[in-house]
Amino acid sequence: MAFRPSTTTATLALPATTTEMPSLNQSFSLRARDQASSLLTRGSPGEGTRVNLVGGYYDAGDNVKFGFPMAFTATMLSWSVIEFGGLMKGELQNAKAAIRWATDYLLKATVHPDTIYVQVGDANKDHSCWERPEDMDTPRSVFKVDRNSPGSDVAAETAAALAAASLVFRRSDPTYSKLLVRRAIRVFQFADKYRGAYSNGLKKNVCPFYCSYSGYEDELLWGAAWLHKATKNPTYLNYIQVNGQTLGAAEFDNTFGWDNKHVGARILLSKAFLVQKLQSLHDYKGHADNFICSIIPGAPFSSAQYTPGGLLFKMSDSNMQYVTSTSFLLLTYAKYLTSAHNPLRMSYMVGYGPRYPRRIHHRGSSLPSIAVHPAKIQCSSGFSVMKSQSPNPNILVGAVVGGPDRHDRFPDQRSDYEQSEPSYINAPLVGALAYLAHSFGQL
Repeated sequence: MAFRPSTTTATLALPATTTEMPSLNQSFSLRARDQASSLLTRGSPGEGTRVNLVGGYYDAGDNVKFGFPMAFTATMLSWSVIEFGGLMKGELQNAKAAIRWATDYLLKATVHPDTIYVQVGDANKDHSCWERPEDMDTPRSVFKVDRNSPGSDVAAETAAALAAASLVFRRSDPTYSKLLVRRAIRVFQFADKYRGAYSNGLKKNVCPFYCSYSGYEDELLWGAAWLHKATKNPTYLNYIQVNGQTLGAAEFDNTFGWDNKHVGARILLSKAFLVQKLQSLHDYKGHADNFICSIIPGAPFSSAQYTPGGLLFKMSDSNMQYVTSTSFLLLTYAKYLTSAHNPLRMSYMVGYGPRYPRRIHHRGSSLPSIAVHPAKIQCSSGFSVMKSQSPNPNILVGAVVGGPDRHDRFPDQRSDYEQSEPSYINAPLVGALAYLAHSFGQL
């Protein structure tokens, strides 16, 4: 086995009746299985290092384990569980098992400090064969990044995956969660300290399959965002504040996938502002808003393309990956915006909910009815009622008032016609409510 500075070669001994591990697509039907085998990799001449790299996922339809997209897959599965796990019901445990199969492998791949084993299998030779995993006889070469041949992109993505997964297992397996976050911290330190794109040193092995076309800055921002979320350590918030612009936080790009994480980092960090009220991250909401505008067809700043049938189109190579990733970001950002909820817990439709406007700017609602007060109320006599703090005696159920000001303040004063007066506001609401009540999402 010939030694190269940033690669190692290995032979894989597998039981004849087992496979190394199915691809991610297969994993949801095959589920995770334990298999006992390991890789013997060679470090510097005369030094043997035993590394167990069993597990993980083959990439797509190949028999190669590419660590870069695999880590991104683990990050996105974890983010999906974090945001929407409560809706997964019986599939939640399967999703967590799929995540754990990936993170168990990533823990093995990062077992040595300042080293990450980023690929198993020679992609060029794998592409010259069309074999089942059980019949695979192509070289199981192992490629790594280290201090001498860095890979900030794959390292920071791996840190993001481990940090995100630590949140998934925080309650169900706190010991495993702590292991994941400790490793994420160490791996991110390596990514940031020894900077460089992994495809610089491993170009002939990882390109054109998973070249780091966008550089490594996006992954450093992405990794720091996940570590900030997982640890709440102010060190990472400070890192984002100091380095965000340098790492491309404000760049105008709207592609989110295994290579470019800028948009994902912006959406993730916008939550810290919208939900946790971290004012120092206010700009990330603006960056997230710009992304939303960039994909709206026909919008002034839109740069997105759509097929004649209305499908988002990024590129001919596996376009649906960008459709699914963009859909996830749209839903997640919508959730964050919703989470920045009505701080007064006020319904602005009269009679709806436990708390609604009681002193609306409306004569018939505020003055006593003829049944209660049959005598005539003279022109100016009613102003004493208009200026009072008493709730309106007649509840105008269904009326929508002007609503809160730009700071979410609503004084509920009868004299404040700008905020407390109902008007034609109800008319356009009728159609929207009819749709929401009965459409089940179908137009």
